[in-house]
Amino acid sequence: MLEISEDDILDRMRVDNPWWKTGQVAIVSGYKKRAYFESFAEEAMQTAFRRAVVLMGPRRVGKTVLIHQLITDLISSGHPAHELLYLSMDAPIYNRLPLERAVQIFLNSQIGKQSAKPIVCFDEIQVVKNWEGQLKVLVDSYPAVRFVASGSAAGALKMKSAESGAGRFTDYLLPPLTFAEYLDLLGVENDVVEKISKFSYRSIDLTALNQHFVKYINLGGYPEIALSNDSVESLAKRLGSDIIEKVLLRDLPSLYGIGDVTELNALFTTLAYNTGQEVSLENLSQGSSVSKNTLKRYLDYLEAAFLIKRVARIDQTGKKFTRATFFKVYLTSPSMRAALFGPVDETDLAMGALVETAIFCQWFHSSELKNLRFARWDKSNDGEVDIVGLGAQQKPEWCVEVKWTDRFYERPHRLKSLSLFLQKNQQIHTVMCTTKTKSGKGQLQGREIGFLPSSEYCYMLGKNILTRQRVAGGYKDKDVQPNFFD
Repeated sequence: MLEISEDDILDRMRVDNPWWKTGQVAIVSGYKKRAYFESFAEEAMQTAFRRAVVLMGPRRVGKTVLIHQLITDLISSGHPAHELLYLSMDAPIYNRLPLERAVQIFLNSQIGKQSAKPIVCFDEIQVVKNWEGQLKVLVDSYPAVRFVASGSAAGALKMKSAESGAGRFTDYLLPPLTFAEYLDLLGVENDVVEKISKFSYRSIDLTALNQHFVKYINLGGYPEIALSNDSVESLAKRLGSDIIEKVLLRDLPSLYGIGDVTELNALFTTLAYNTGQEVSLENLSQGSSVSKNTLKRYLDYLEAAFLIKRVARIDQTGKKFTRATFFKVYLTSPSMRAALFGPVDETDLAMGALVETAIFCQWFHSSELKNLRFARWDKSNDGEVDIVGLGAQQKPEWCVEVKWTDRFYERPHRLKSLSLFLQKNQQIHTVMCTTKTKSGKGQLQGREIGFLPSSEYCYMLGKNILTRQRVAGGYKDKDVQPNFFD
């Protein structure tokens, strides 16, 4: 049986790296840089430590484009184009090709014995068997080479990175788009919002902002989908095929050895339909006839694939429950619900939960995600607060009630759950309630409560999280909350 020759591999490398000849990277034409680009480039090019950067994230969030934008910037800044190698490891010709052999072919043909600072980028590295061990060897064996790897199976990559790459890998997560990124990508950000102070914004055209917000909920988490001119319905179908089906039917089974994908698919469908709602292992087990232990594994897999996020429950005093059998589940992008069940409009009954999901998703871009909870202490509607942020002492410091209606703006006293929660948690410093169109201040339990349209709140939250991450000296993520009280 013939083996793929070194010449054939090198020919394919030339196809994948046209800048060796042209100095141009065509794939990034027309794509704006995401807000993450600067920090990613800084991590990728740092030389203080000998480490590879492992770029993680779900499918279609722009990892490949981000890598090609890095290559473009390096060429523009004078880095020799022939020293930059990009390999998509899911290409058939690279199947079973050891990473070190690929690097040797590249170095021998492009670099030789000359002094150079080559950079090697492995895309879709999760398809490579024992990639983490191979990459660690490369980092140790080739100190002059900078290595970047990317993959779609975020959780599995992170697990293997932590196990095998301790001290050799730097993990970098790229989540779906924030609402602010989505507006910027479409080129409409300055048409619908304006900056009024360093970290404060307001809508110029709330009707248009709400229309964009509804489209963001349906399609806006993924750059390629968001930029397409196809119909909402056809884009939702493509989203389901590209992002959900490939992960559920291919990525997860291959990574975790799942035999019965039907159970996993049914569980995810149930969770997606109930995004933003409280669920329990007991109810899920009864409804699916799947054992609790199996359900726990499936939930771990779905969270590892960055399809869902589980959020723990606290009681009305801010204390966690001894038995954490109840939790909320959020999709990592509300767009996935539209992909499964069809798009929604602003009057759809599902909008309330999807608005909450969209707002929660902005926190995927923050290190403070681990400190988010929801409060629940009563089965009635008088015993829940949607999003609660815990402080350093693990006590509630701020809370948000998410609404897609204006009816509480004139009657804050009807926010009974929020009122009860504030009675028990006097230390809370910021109280918010979102609306559909109204903004301003109110009074609840003797303190001020801020009202802001959900679209405006979602924009400002995501914008501030990404902006303040770039502020020198750092910041506390709790300060990204829109604050009317300064």
